[in-house]
Amino acid sequence: MPNRNVLLLVVICFTCLAAYAAREQSAAGRRFGEVLSLIDASYLERVDHEQLLDAAVDAAMSELDEHSAYVRGDGRVELEAALDQKFGGVGLELTIDEATREPIVASPVVDSPAWRAGIWAGDRIETIDGEPTAGVLLREIVGRLRGTVGDKVVVGIARPAASWPPTLDPGAEVRDDVDRRDITLVREVIKTESVLGDRRLPDGSWDWMIEGAPGIAMVRMTTFGERTAAELAAAAAAITATGAIRGLVLDLRGNPGGLLSAAVEVCDQFLDEGVIVHTRGRPVSGSSADGASLDTRRASPGGILPGVPVMVLVDGLTASAAEIVAGCLQDSGRATIVGSRTYGKGTVQAILPLSDDRGLLKLTTSEYLRPSRVTIHRRSDDDDGHAWGVAPETGYEVAPSAEAIARLNAWRRFRDAAGPVSVGGGLPPAPRGLPREIDPVVARALSGLSDPVTAVDPDLGGEEETPRDDDHSPRPDA
Repeated sequence: MPNRNVLLLVVICFTCLAAYAAREQSAAGRRFGEVLSLIDASYLERVDHEQLLDAAVDAAMSELDEHSAYVRGDGRVELEAALDQKFGGVGLELTIDEATREPIVASPVVDSPAWRAGIWAGDRIETIDGEPTAGVLLREIVGRLRGTVGDKVVVGIARPAASWPPTLDPGAEVRDDVDRRDITLVREVIKTESVLGDRRLPDGSWDWMIEGAPGIAMVRMTTFGERTAAELAAAAAAITATGAIRGLVLDLRGNPGGLLSAAVEVCDQFLDEGVIVHTRGRPVSGSSADGASLDTRRASPGGILPGVPVMVLVDGLTASAAEIVAGCLQDSGRATIVGSRTYGKGTVQAILPLSDDRGLLKLTTSEYLRPSRVTIHRRSDDDDGHAWGVAPETGYEVAPSAEAIARLNAWRRFRDAAGPVSVGGGLPPAPRGLPREIDPVVARALSGLSDPVTAVDPDLGGEEETPRDDDHSPRPDA
């Protein structure tokens, strides 16, 4: 048969297939269009077609797993900012005063517009562009502060001033004054940190060595974003430059995950060889789940802190990419896991933009397995007897009580704050003490680095387990 005829036959076949596919799509499209037309013509009230379309997509996604979603509006902005580790804003980490329902500065971002303007941790934000903030949702406040790079925003700040001088008049009211001022900030590209140390230094950099534990370094990872691996490499270089290192505490508690690629890069830095993670996609049509091929990621030669013992801290909020790192370092024997069993999210979501740019589909496309090929994902009918998540080694189980966690969070807020802290402002007073005295999980890790066979301290064990919460996220940045 002449080549021209073969080519013509191929073209005809593809045309037929395309026509068949179009017919099937148009049938579904016609059905949905007919539904919209009937609603538009007959429903009691006028309807918004865009709202109906969004609701239809939401309904379709709800038929899938709990991690697949249609992301649009503010949700899309937050997702992209978290993964990119940057956004347009003024550089403020915020929390809410439970008494007044006003936003309080947890910390300015180092070298941000807020940092350079002299805003302190503990300052109260009373207005934004003249609008009061009391009672406004934190998400909305963050949205007001973020925006186009180069645009201005006026922030009304209240900070406790020095007390008035004492008076001899016994009837005079003794009161503390408040210094209020409006500060104009110009929005810039704000880059967020995902790799933190033990405590802030006055210049805003990190002290990587654990206070009261000579030779032991602390690296805390809050998420896995575009720059996490580079931040880890820089932290490792700074730690190495301090001299003799006896051990490293890698804190993944509360880390909700992030980019699979970032988790792989982090693991690769700790390993010279071996499997990091397996991912398994959708099985070929007609085959069982076991018929799906595995994509195996392996470590490359060379790594950070060679020979240094590593303790990885986890809890019930350690999820997804953070579980990849914990499981990889445990299976490879590179680290000891300390804390409580992780969340159990072992699926990978691809971020797929829609052609009209109205939103994104966060769609589960594969699952990952530990190097040992044990699953991490906890399915709805799995109980504690099933294999899921990453569990601490025997003797290293520590689950602090709710009281201990609240005390630790208050202590940590002050250690993480960049620059001065507004004493007497919106932040509650911080407990005093060294990390091993405040944080029972760190204490167990330090004792393990000093003597790996030491039994669990009776003062640290047997406490109430922290609840599992899929909504955990770092403090909002603006």
